[in-house]
Amino acid sequence: MSVLRVNIVTPNGLVYDHNANMVVAKTLDGEIGILPQHAPIIVPLQINEVRVKRTDNPEHEDAVAVNGGVMEVRDNICTIIADSAERERDIDLSRAERAKERAEKRIEEAKEHEDRDEIDRATVALHKAINRISVSRHGR
Repeated sequence: MSVLRVNIVTPNGLVYDHNANMVVAKTLDGEIGILPQHAPIIVPLQINEVRVKRTDNPEHEDAVAVNGGVMEVRDNICTIIADSAERERDIDLSRAERAKERAEKRIEEAKEHEDRDEIDRATVALHKAINRISVSRHGR
């Protein structure tokens, strides 16, 4: 039986490295499931969680908060390159909730000043914070 090697890499280094039966990620076109022997593919990812069903614990699913990036699958290796990524166990929930509140405040202030660029930046920050909060609660 073949397995899929899953690597998630950021500018700070390797965040995740395990063998898996399946990886599920959200691309710009929707959700995609990757199994061993998947055809080669390169796709851009949305800010969302990546779910990994590991071979060493089939009942458990790892969740990783990935803030966009690119996923390449080739030769049973799934590599995700992202600006930032955090494993469920590494997320500081209170910090993520504070980031969400700051982003919501920035959006409101930017709307008052009709600053479209700041609204866009704050909206991305809000999506990242919500993603981290969601992933931190994945196993609960």
